[in-house]
Amino acid sequence: MNNDQMFILLAEDDEDDRQFFREAIERMKLNTVLEMVTDGVFLIEYLKKKPEKRPHLLFLDLNMPRKDGFECLHEIRNVLGLIDLPIAIYSTSNASVDMEEAFRLGANIYIRKPADFELLKKIIAKVVSINWHYHNNGLNIKNFVLSI
Repeated sequence: MNNDQMFILLAEDDEDDRQFFREAIERMKLNTVLEMVTDGVFLIEYLKKKPEKRPHLLFLDLNMPRKDGFECLHEIRNVLGLIDLPIAIYSTSNASVDMEEAFRLGANIYIRKPADFELLKKIIAKVVSINWHYHNNGLNIKNFVLSI
């Protein structure tokens, strides 16, 4: 990975969703490196063992086995101390209680997984283009959920 590339880490247990995401990144021809982990335990292990390969952006599914996204989010922010790692919740959940909890635990943005490939590409393009330093200023629950 060179310094100009954006390193994206996707924590997602569903194989079809991982492939869908990978294909979108590949077709967009973004200057990115994508790595994936299949559950929350692997995510935390990855972040602990490879501090030199810290991602620029983490897409985090909420519903994963062994350790769910909420547990991971809490651990990333409070135990590992990765306060400035941009975390995009990437979930099928449309429940306001999930959105509020993700916001409370320190996620930066909430994305509902789209079923449409073109919409997924638009979402990824939007999220990777965000200046996270400024995005977090004035962040509130109303602008936390990405809408395209």
